[in-house]
Amino acid sequence: MPTPDALAHAEDLAAFVAASPSSYHAAAEVARRLEAAGFTRLDETDAWPAQAGGRFVVVRDGAAIAWVVPEGAAATTGVHVFGAHTDSPGFKLKPQPTTGSHGWLQAGVEVYGGPLLNSWLDRELTLAGRVVLDDGTQVLASTGPLLRLPQLAIHLDRGVNDGLALDKQRHTQPVWGLGEPQSADLLAAVAASAGVDAGRIRGYDLVAADTARGAVFGHDDAFFAAGRLDDLASVHAGVVALAQHTAGEHIAMLAVFDHEELGSSTRSGAAGPFLAEVLERVWLGLGADREQQLRALSASWCVSSDVGHSVHPNYPEKHDPVVQPLLGSGPILKINANQRYATDAPGAAAWHAWCDAAGVHSQEFVSNNAVPCGSTIGPITATRLGIRTVDVGIPILSMHSARELAGVSDLAALSRVAGAFFAA
Repeated sequence: MPTPDALAHAEDLAAFVAASPSSYHAAAEVARRLEAAGFTRLDETDAWPAQAGGRFVVVRDGAAIAWVVPEGAAATTGVHVFGAHTDSPGFKLKPQPTTGSHGWLQAGVEVYGGPLLNSWLDRELTLAGRVVLDDGTQVLASTGPLLRLPQLAIHLDRGVNDGLALDKQRHTQPVWGLGEPQSADLLAAVAASAGVDAGRIRGYDLVAADTARGAVFGHDDAFFAAGRLDDLASVHAGVVALAQHTAGEHIAMLAVFDHEELGSSTRSGAAGPFLAEVLERVWLGLGADREQQLRALSASWCVSSDVGHSVHPNYPEKHDPVVQPLLGSGPILKINANQRYATDAPGAAAWHAWCDAAGVHSQEFVSNNAVPCGSTIGPITATRLGIRTVDVGIPILSMHSARELAGVSDLAALSRVAGAFFAA
């Protein structure tokens, strides 16, 4: 049975997920929580204050980076980066989004990343993200339950249980009301939720998100289910650990990026310049020249945290026949011979040392040779910066579903290891 601390961590994660229906909300919630813990929020356009002894956070679009600099930091002080991502697979609102037919109002959406399409059927969805007004002001918006993708009744598709095939255009346009599209305005509903005039909206980045709150359940409260655990579980673990961090030999840093589900090649993605620019400004604040910055990088680590697959009891043949991590048995060390994960032998040794320091049991994950794995921000960060990187996470089921399943004890354990990593 999970400890009271683990259950409290899961309940706090439920609140974090509820506050983060989009990557923009997630980045804002990271900043809000850390500011409440004594961090100073910085603006990229301002001159940044002296770094030694500081606790800072900066937001770029749907990404956020926060760090704690020890009092004795020098120009060659290394950094321990705990990395994750804020976006999740789903649907993004298209231009001219108010559509419909046969008396139904519908929303024009485009598939974002690689969601399990069938898992989005028959759920109450919010539209959430940011709108940009005519004066350039950016405002967060979240409509609350508004949309639904209604499934076709079995009476009208007798073979549905033998195989459901969803057309990404025809079958994924959610309903949001009754009437004719020419007399309705979906963006007006979004504007009302944000408290702005719809006529002032000049741009938007809005996604659909499941509105059901995360929940603990199962025998001995072993399970936690919620939307967007990939990868808000890691983001939350890092926020909790960094908020509690006080001192260490290295600069402790949390870096959460947007657009991982699309390949990360954006200004706020892991393949963009955000982390490199923040690191350079931090080290410049410590008086580092270029050589000293490179020395500091060589003394640094990145833990790239993302979810991985627990062995599935109904599909065991999809997993490696020997290495089969189980939900609820601890965080995972992710390994891939083709470097889809950045873990190598030194990284594995370092990860186990941090787990030992946290009193946490770790599992290994490797894919079945016939079922290739995905990738993470880990190899991207290692390639961009040359920083030593190890890929880790928690095991889950239903990855990329609208509602994913994690182990309550794993969630808190990952945060404890993040804390040991920051303190190392």
